Amino acid sequence: MPICYITRKEHFNAAHRLSRADWSDEKNEEVFGRCANKNWHGHNFILHVTVKGEPNPETGFIIDLKYLSKLIKKEITDHLDHKNLNLDDTFMFGILPSIENIAIQAWNKLEPHLPKGSLHCIKIVETENNDVTYYGE
Repeated sequence: MPICYITRKEHFNAAHRLSRADWSDEKNEEVFGRCANKNWHGHNFILHVTVKGEPNPETGFIIDLKYLSKLIKKEITDHLDHKNLNLDDTFMFGILPSIENIAIQAWNKLEPHLPKGSLHCIKIVETENNDVTYYGE
């Protein structure tokens, strides 16, 4: 049976600051640059969730995209949209909110709710120049 990949795209807007409390302001600025701004900064993130599998012979679907959209909303965007990723909710609690870590957390939140082995990747676009893709490895 052929394997197909389907991607659902969602978005969220959030603020964050990249910094470590155990580092000086100077070291944070040296490592994280403008992203260490004490007044935070925000992004219009684009989230891509790709699922793989064999199309169901009855529906032609790998997954019902309405279900996937609701799952992404419940497990990810409801927790991140219009939030401060350093301070709000528990999605990123205690984790430096880089796009790499956001992608890993998104995977960890979605993967248990999908058929085993079907989550292919999480891609997060932070800016037109920066994105990350995580394959669960």
